[in-house]
Amino acid sequence: MDLSKLYGTYAHLESNEVTPRQMLKLVVFAAMHGVRSSRAIEDFCQNRIDCRLLLDEKKAPDYSTIARFRSLHLAACAKDVLVEMDRYLGYHGELSADTLFIDGTKIESFANKYKFVWKKGVTKRLGKMMEEIPAFFLETETSFGICCEDAASFP
Repeated sequence: MDLSKLYGTYAHLESNEVTPRQMLKLVVFAAMHGVRSSRAIEDFCQNRIDCRLLLDEKKAPDYSTIARFRSLHLAACAKDVLVEMDRYLGYHGELSADTLFIDGTKIESFANKYKFVWKKGVTKRLGKMMEEIPAFFLETETSFGICCEDAASFP
């Protein structure tokens, strides 16, 4: 992956500290396991052997380093890094680009039986969503270079 924008947010890097690439791996890996706060990520790193492998046996960063990485470095280029990650995963066949959901569907990773989607709310929003689809297709074409032939003829 091209992480030059992420590396560009650093003035200098120490040879013994965790690299921006490793910090990104760590933050994404922790988020995949439902760990999001800086202090929780610090504990997560200290107690898991797989985190040590991500860090190449370097000392786990403390919570302030993690918070500084997210707020100063990752926030400045998060959109570009996530688009690059999406392209990388798509190129290697880890993501399927066969289906694109544009209806505002939110799927929670920790869903339970008390999470509902009400039919009345969905049908109420359907008309407005159908009006927004052509503009969304045009925006997608210009932003990501995706060609949608039927965008203008979409209902």
